[in-house]
Amino acid sequence: MNMLNYRGIFVAAALCALWGGAALPAAAQIPTSLIPVAVDTAVPIAVNAVKPKPKPLPAGIVRYEGFVMHANTAQITVRAKGSDMTLQTFTLSPDASARMQQIVDRGGYQYGDHVTIIYNTANQMALKIKGRPSRPQ
Repeated sequence: MNMLNYRGIFVAAALCALWGGAALPAAAQIPTSLIPVAVDTAVPIAVNAVKPKPKPLPAGIVRYEGFVMHANTAQITVRAKGSDMTLQTFTLSPDASARMQQIVDRGGYQYGDHVTIIYNTANQMALKIKGRPSRPQ
């Protein structure tokens, strides 16, 4: 009987040890320090910037892209962007002429500069010229 008592005590102690150990979580599962993760919510994340649609030009106003052949304060001659044989000469409106005078004072448009001309189709008058003049040589 002594042997059965010792065996029972040994089994009971082993079961208590297993139950006690199973109730505790593993040390790797408990963080040593409880530091909250800092999340900055003040700065919004821009995915894509919204670009405004370009305003349509009024009736009779057209955009013409090309390369400068010759330009002065009274008119500008432009070669079409898609066709090397197409030349177009535009007279300048008073506003465009004043702006062209400023550009000419700084060196003017040179042969081959890329420009976009907004002009009136009724009288072939350039209302606005967009494009960066290159440095004179």
